Amino acid sequence: MQISIQRDELLKPLTYAAGVVERRQTLPVLSNVLLQVKDGSLVITATDLEIEVVATTSVKSATDGEITVPARKLLDICKSLPDDSIIEIKSEAEKISVKSGKSRFSLVTLPATEFPNIETTNWDKEISLAQGAIRRILEKTQFCMAQQDVRYYMNGLLIEMQNKLLKAVGTDGHRMGVCDLVVDALTVDENSQIIVPRKGVLELIRFLEPSDASAVLRIGKNHIQVEFGDIKFTSKLIDGRFPDYTRVIPGKQTKSVSVDKEQFKKAIQRVSILSNEKFKGIVLGVGNKAMNISTHNPEQEEAQEEIVIDYDQENTEIGFNSNFIVDAVSGLTGASIDIGLTDGNSIGSFTCKEDSDTLYLIMPMRL
Repeated sequence: MQISIQRDELLKPLTYAAGVVERRQTLPVLSNVLLQVKDGSLVITATDLEIEVVATTSVKSATDGEITVPARKLLDICKSLPDDSIIEIKSEAEKISVKSGKSRFSLVTLPATEFPNIETTNWDKEISLAQGAIRRILEKTQFCMAQQDVRYYMNGLLIEMQNKLLKAVGTDGHRMGVCDLVVDALTVDENSQIIVPRKGVLELIRFLEPSDASAVLRIGKNHIQVEFGDIKFTSKLIDGRFPDYTRVIPGKQTKSVSVDKEQFKKAIQRVSILSNEKFKGIVLGVGNKAMNISTHNPEQEEAQEEIVIDYDQENTEIGFNSNFIVDAVSGLTGASIDIGLTDGNSIGSFTCKEDSDTLYLIMPMRL
């Protein structure tokens, strides 16, 4: 196999692929990317057995063949070369040579026959969407996913399809994010759900552009695939049953507070400096046209802020994790935030009019 390619033509797809490769692998070949040359195109494939990325790019000249090479080392070599350089890659026995200008590198390879591939069956659904639309619902809910929870099905993001609605839901048991996307091309008679693993969600966000450029979403029994441009991203799904999130969503809440987003966010961040470092708890007190934000810590230190609000209902105090509030407020794009409350022991909701398709729920804390 022999390739002659411009640095930039190789660097972009190689960066996409190498991002999936874990630094510590049980199988040596999983530290490599598969290079395949056929019909004047170079196909770069990387996998960790859960996620597979296939990136295609054109080459100046090449002879057909396939080989696997160390992903990180090849990427670092490409990054270190000048922007407009031409890279020549040639397989030689159990090594490949990488040449550019007066630079010479020799890398150890492994046979392409050892490289695993994710076997996908027929796709049950195929939908064409804007890349930015998919990225948006993932971004707005991904921070609510659990991390290494024993309830493995919560270490991912629920994608739900019903009628013409595509919904993303993330929860770690203490907070939840829900974001809806209307898709006219989606036709689902019955409610259909899949759970995309955490790494798959984060990698997709990294890949997708916040634009109207087209992407094709494919969903099968055990896999999800997103194809856009010259990239094909495939991930296994989590085999489990996501909790019934609709039971957590409160009905009509008795108290509603509207606050300026930036003023509220900065006040929370300032007060939380003196909160308990482990639990990050703060207390929101509303009443008499004011919101009082306060906290204390085991060292007997205290912090307090007051925000003027348009509120003349019953006085209420409720404790929340300050980090959860900041995440939720940052996820909403409007100038003002609407906070829904019932009492000091009930879940709080965070929404805004400009983001009517997004809802954040946070469980209260006892402080």
